[in-house]
Amino acid sequence: MKFCPECATPLAPIVRAEDGGDRERLRCPACDFTHWNNPTPVLAAVIECTDRDGRLLLARNAAWPGRFFGLVTGFMEAGESPEQGILREVAEETSLQATQPPKLLGVWDFQKMNQLIVAYHVAAQGPIVLSPELAEYKLFAPQEVRCWPQGTGQSLATFVRSRGHEPLWMEKP
Repeated sequence: MKFCPECATPLAPIVRAEDGGDRERLRCPACDFTHWNNPTPVLAAVIECTDRDGRLLLARNAAWPGRFFGLVTGFMEAGESPEQGILREVAEETSLQATQPPKLLGVWDFQKMNQLIVAYHVAAQGPIVLSPELAEYKLFAPQEVRCWPQGTGQSLATFVRSRGHEPLWMEKP
């Protein structure tokens, strides 16, 4: 954010006393608006395809460069719970339907994107039909999937451990 949404004045880094001490934040020098820049919650699903021998679905986002396959993710809509949101995202992006309520795997920070990852295990089944957001998918046995160290990769590793396997990790480039 570069300009105040209240009065259109350019925001400036201004130090003010807040709870816990002085903090520099982007603030409007004209009207005192503060851009808090709080992390955005992102929902993520480790999708276990119960009708495909419990294989895990990883997908490649159409907007991502390269051939990285990751978890299905998305944002909550106003008025829905995180559990409702992740079930909606899974259905919208893959057409899979949950066979039981989602189970919280945990919450991880992803500072590179200023996000808070709220990850769930979603057991699902049905025909896989990808939304235009996703370019392709792959299915992996839990013991064969390769995890990544940042963002949603930690939630995938948590799920793999819950199935009694030590996670395999991608090699650093």
